[in-house]
Amino acid sequence: MKRTKFSIVIPVLHESDRINSLIENIEGLTGDGGHEVIVVDGSPTKDTIRAIDNENIIKLVSLKGRARQMNAGAAVAKGEILIFLHADTELPRNALKTINSAMAQGRYVGGAFELGIDSHKIEFKMLARWASIRCRLTGIPYGDQAIFIKRYYFNSLGGYRDIPLMEDVELMRRIKRRGDKICIVPEQVKTSPRRWEEEGFIYVNARNASLFMLYLLGVSPGKLASFYPPTQKATGLPVDEC
Repeated sequence: MKRTKFSIVIPVLHESDRINSLIENIEGLTGDGGHEVIVVDGSPTKDTIRAIDNENIIKLVSLKGRARQMNAGAAVAKGEILIFLHADTELPRNALKTINSAMAQGRYVGGAFELGIDSHKIEFKMLARWASIRCRLTGIPYGDQAIFIKRYYFNSLGGYRDIPLMEDVELMRRIKRRGDKICIVPEQVKTSPRRWEEEGFIYVNARNASLFMLYLLGVSPGKLASFYPPTQKATGLPVDEC
């Protein structure tokens, strides 16, 4: 039986129009050593998983909520390394080989990619650059950077906290408190600019920065979530260098 090296967990909510192109991107990745794809639908209508053409995809339904959906996917995963991928984010072609090389060093329990945004506009290029600087200053990558983590370690942490927002930040803070290391690999994912385009570039950036700071100051994720509405096509949501 072929070993499963990677489990790619994708939480979705009303993503039927793009899920197959995302799966095609994953199937085009090189040098993976064996992977599985787990799509976890947070909609009771199952509209996203019903749209999937690939019969090899593992399809789950869970209660809505990104943390819940990712935990549900992780619970059935067989891969040594979990990759949590947003439905509007694509991995670079050599992503699995890059992760494998980083984790083989033995110094890291997980990591993430550099943020890239699928737009030629200069403001998005500047935003991606700032995200890279922020991530290295804080040691906290966001979920749209395709966080990856050893499965046994993720399970030892108890998975994501069941909170409506900032579950990725909360997980990274727990890792830091343990004194363990994550790495930011020098490859970019490609994230859709749709939230900025729908709500406004300046507004979204100001709101996200404010929510991040308020969370660090102790404001509960439940209160913060009311200021972070889903997109029209929502997924559920948004250091060392290797």
